[in-house]
Amino acid sequence: MSELSHQKISFREEALRRRTFAIISHPDAGKTTITEKILWHAGVVRDAGEVKGKKGSKKAMSDWMALEQERGVSITSSVMQMEYRGLRVNLLDTPGHKDFGEDTYRTLMAADSAAMLIDAAKGVEAQTRKLYEVCRLRRIPIFTFANKMDREGKDPLALIDDVETTLGIKCYPVTWPIGMGDRFKGLYHRLKQELYLYTRDKEAPEVVSLDKGWRDEKILERVGEELFLQLQEEMELLEVALGEFSQEEFLQGRVSPMSFGSAKYTWGVDLFMELFADQAPAPRPRPSSQGEVDPLDKKFSGFVFKIQANMDPKHRDRVAFLRVCSGTFIRGMKVYHSRLDRELKLSYANQFLARDRETVEEAFPGDIVGIIDTGYFKVGDTLTEGKKFVFDPIPRFSPEIFGRLNIKDPLKRKQLQKAVQQLAEEGMVQLFYEPHLGKQDPVIGVVGELQFEVLLYRLNDEYKLAVKLERLPFSVARWPVEEESERPPIQGLKGGARMFMDDEERPVVLLDREWDLRWLERENPGIGFRMSAG
Repeated sequence: MSELSHQKISFREEALRRRTFAIISHPDAGKTTITEKILWHAGVVRDAGEVKGKKGSKKAMSDWMALEQERGVSITSSVMQMEYRGLRVNLLDTPGHKDFGEDTYRTLMAADSAAMLIDAAKGVEAQTRKLYEVCRLRRIPIFTFANKMDREGKDPLALIDDVETTLGIKCYPVTWPIGMGDRFKGLYHRLKQELYLYTRDKEAPEVVSLDKGWRDEKILERVGEELFLQLQEEMELLEVALGEFSQEEFLQGRVSPMSFGSAKYTWGVDLFMELFADQAPAPRPRPSSQGEVDPLDKKFSGFVFKIQANMDPKHRDRVAFLRVCSGTFIRGMKVYHSRLDRELKLSYANQFLARDRETVEEAFPGDIVGIIDTGYFKVGDTLTEGKKFVFDPIPRFSPEIFGRLNIKDPLKRKQLQKAVQQLAEEGMVQLFYEPHLGKQDPVIGVVGELQFEVLLYRLNDEYKLAVKLERLPFSVARWPVEEESERPPIQGLKGGARMFMDDEERPVVLLDREWDLRWLERENPGIGFRMSAG
């Protein structure tokens, strides 16, 4: 229980102490491991689980799905809430696998800042570039953590150059490594002028105060001449190249405070958390159909960024994850559901630590609330109190791999149809229907191969359905619209395109090759073929 929970504080104070951030990285950079260590530092867990541990080792808390624990890769978004230094922190752990980039994109829509994790040996990798681009478009402030300093990797200056050149964002190193791999001794904190010495058999570092900063000979005594001289050289270069840290540039997403460490050994994670607590922004205004929504507006508003079915297999429940954007959420309150154009009562609400949940009575801007969903919600839905508006839509990715599901037992076809529909509403797959067949036997589209693997696993594990996947030759999906009106074409398309309908009954063409798309564009002047329906 936090020290603030014993005293009633104002709405404004509650809102301003919220910090909501997502962790992004390329697969295997150590994202789930650092998430666990952050939870450990905040006192949420007693000992952090580590991914891909030896037989019998603790599973990672943020990877709650059985398949995640088996494979050692995050394939769903997890939500974790904790108290840290007087702040209420909402940590959003995103899927690490590239095939689930769309889930990560939706999660980033709910975050006010992001922590970008980089493998110090590999630098900026493909998935990191894609996710950073999402952050850049939304102008999300970004922290950078260079992980795996316990292994040999890129020179820290080369790593900074890689980040700045590849991503086009300036780095401001707050901590600096002294050695790496087997020669790693610790971190120099540039702002505090302190030396943190780490050993593999101790969780807490030895902290040495330095009267003369990086020039202090106490460093020489502790790390040896070679590493001391290397630090002098690197610090002199940094002093010339870097000016003062600009909070304004950070909040605009133009400069990233950078720290180093090893999540595996908990080195530097505490310093990252301190940096986060000092610099991370409180809830920010959100664009909507009626202009920006101020988080300090007393009227409640929020949007659904994720839906997850069967988090509790015993109850077959469905949870809609709601980001509170303004005002106070109160359990049992009535809200206006913009898409359904009706009022709803939000009676059952939870907050989370991965799969574990507890009932929440109230929540504030920045908080993530899980609402038990009986079929009313879809990703992107806006809920408001008093005013009627919608937040900016969350676009979908265009699928590139397609298939159909076959089940041997004809008596289970309806059960399969319902299960696939539920998983589609989570945003895990997209469904396309042939107009003359209706909603039976849909074409299923995914962005990456692993999504099909997870689909088959969940149908078997959660719904007890043994199905086979039939691959289809399509590789391109496009939504046709008239260029002038941005509405679906009234008449059919020329060029022999096969037309389907998506879940919102919007026309979509599925094509075998990009060449077929170019042919359609030539045959249908005045028609645009969009990569997203949103």
